[in-house]
Amino acid sequence: MSGAGAPKVTPIDGTGLKVTIVAGLWHEVIAEGLLAGARRYLAETGAQVTELRVSGSFELPVASRAALDAGADAVVALGVIIRGGTPHFEYVASAATQGLTQVSVLTGKPVGFGVLTIDTDEQGIDRAGLAGSKEDKGAEAAEAALSTAVLIRALAV
Repeated sequence: MSGAGAPKVTPIDGTGLKVTIVAGLWHEVIAEGLLAGARRYLAETGAQVTELRVSGSFELPVASRAALDAGADAVVALGVIIRGGTPHFEYVASAATQGLTQVSVLTGKPVGFGVLTIDTDEQGIDRAGLAGSKEDKGAEAAEAALSTAVLIRALAV
């Protein structure tokens, strides 16, 4: 696990910004850890937060686009894709990554990428912000989305 070189996650002022967390349901323990990290981070910022749950990571792009089109200033996309013995992992990981990138570029609004693409449950637990985890990718994705939304808001003034 790299983690080295990651910026320190610090709360910023998100007052007046609408952030939607879009989270997949697969791999419940890891997914709930990511969601808790994003919630914790955003609770400290003053942003208005809503949540949407989708079946899995493949559905993240379309739900994220809908949230941004409905008025969200940023989305935090959270999901867990664990490699199996078939090429399914590559298809879903690629579709989620490319789809979320496309959503951000087409809408001009940030999407915090909190989709774990991992080989094992242990790798996910280590990144999920749970007790004993080394990283909190849910909080990191929330910080990335919110800080970019703040930047975009400042550029519009």
